[in-house]
Amino acid sequence: MTTGCIKHPHLRIGILIVAFNAESTLSQVLDRIPHAFVSDVAAVLICDDASNDNTYATAVSCKQDYPQLPIHILRQVSRRGYGGNQKTGYAWAEKLGLDAVILLHADAQYAPELLPEIIAPIVSGTADAVFGSRMMISGAARLGGMPRHKYFGNRILTFLQNALAGVSLSEWHSGYRAYSMQALKRLGVQNNSDDFDFDTQIILQLIKSEARIKEIAIPTYYGDEISHVNGVKYAFQVLRETFHFRISQMGFGRSRYRPECVTYSIKNFSDSSHALILQALSQRSALRILDLGCADDFLGAKIRALGHTVIGIDAAASRHGGEPTDIIRADLDNGLPISLRGLFDVVICADILEHLKNPERTLQQLHQAIPINGKLIVSIPNFGHWYPRVRSTLGRFDYDQKGILDFTHLRFFTKRSFEQMALRTGYDVVLLNCTSTPLRQLWSGKGKFRSIVVSILSTLDRNIIKMRPQLFAYQFIYQLTPQRGARHLNDVTAQS
Repeated sequence: MTTGCIKHPHLRIGILIVAFNAESTLSQVLDRIPHAFVSDVAAVLICDDASNDNTYATAVSCKQDYPQLPIHILRQVSRRGYGGNQKTGYAWAEKLGLDAVILLHADAQYAPELLPEIIAPIVSGTADAVFGSRMMISGAARLGGMPRHKYFGNRILTFLQNALAGVSLSEWHSGYRAYSMQALKRLGVQNNSDDFDFDTQIILQLIKSEARIKEIAIPTYYGDEISHVNGVKYAFQVLRETFHFRISQMGFGRSRYRPECVTYSIKNFSDSSHALILQALSQRSALRILDLGCADDFLGAKIRALGHTVIGIDAAASRHGGEPTDIIRADLDNGLPISLRGLFDVVICADILEHLKNPERTLQQLHQAIPINGKLIVSIPNFGHWYPRVRSTLGRFDYDQKGILDFTHLRFFTKRSFEQMALRTGYDVVLLNCTSTPLRQLWSGKGKFRSIVVSILSTLDRNIIKMRPQLFAYQFIYQLTPQRGARHLNDVTAQS
């Protein structure tokens, strides 16, 4: 154990001691702060969460008993809760101009002797946050007195949260932590919970912000302190929060963890709309293909690799794998560029019609882009899928970052409504395929267990899609073929 002085002449380190009914242990915690580390500490912030005992009076006495420590004391007027007390402390640390802060509990459950170790990665510039872990050393937590039910609860929750968040932390539930104040400022923690799930929210925010997280092994100590955590409620809160994080990263919902910017990109998994479109084109000889709404041309690049010629159109298109002449910048809501008429064997409308103000007009105009034996391959999200149906039934209809309820979608289609629109605009309709719900995105990370679970759920999903695609298909893949005599009618309609 290293207890020597850390040399950091420009880094102001604070210790935030969150206290509630800790009159019997507070002085022990302060007494155990390594003497060689004291000179490195700019402030010791004791934040009393409106304790029912003499915690505040004890803190005042400690300020006199430990003059070598730069102690500051604050008593909450009313109970703020575990998270609320931390929020007060971090705002206080920011006001004092601290550069880093170590969270320490006043109940002596965590070892103050390790303060130099837990702050060292932040001091060296190799981490934005450091977590003390009681689980890094096998068996140490139980030897330290952690009750069996808490040990197994901790391990199970950590396993599930790692799976959902896509990380491999050894423990999510330790309250011994150090943070760079710069990292904390980026997180906006003042909007977090006031309850015990506050710590989980910070971990998720750190993961979302791609902060550098390190863990160090710490000893486990369970004394006679009274736990103020309702275990069942806590488990529900942290799992709910982590699940919200997972679905936000998938693009669903509008929580604090939603991505800052969601860009349209290639869908690489085997049963995605893009994969099924590529599969439909892979057995064909060289074709002239128009890719509507090509975005960054990722799909176009893969189609070219199959030996086809591809022209892409998008209002904000950029080249990826083709020549500059392969991309046309045009807003499809303003109509199809006249120069493209009659040039293509196949038109790809991959996840684009739902983004247009008038998709009927676009389908009408596309008669002029292909010969009578040409084809349109169209993928559309299924608004009849169980997910938007449940949301609407519960009165919780809202837009997501992506997916069926993507906030950029202007039109919604069910199987029936899209097929009727295609028939009205002069096409014969063939349903080529359906995509399943992207369950693999729900469980992040890797591992054999994950693969087995995802495989079972995906197989079940594919089978129930066959039974009722209107309810279970995530997207539909259609082939549209111009009807005989429809071109003239649609040409007149489009011009009007």
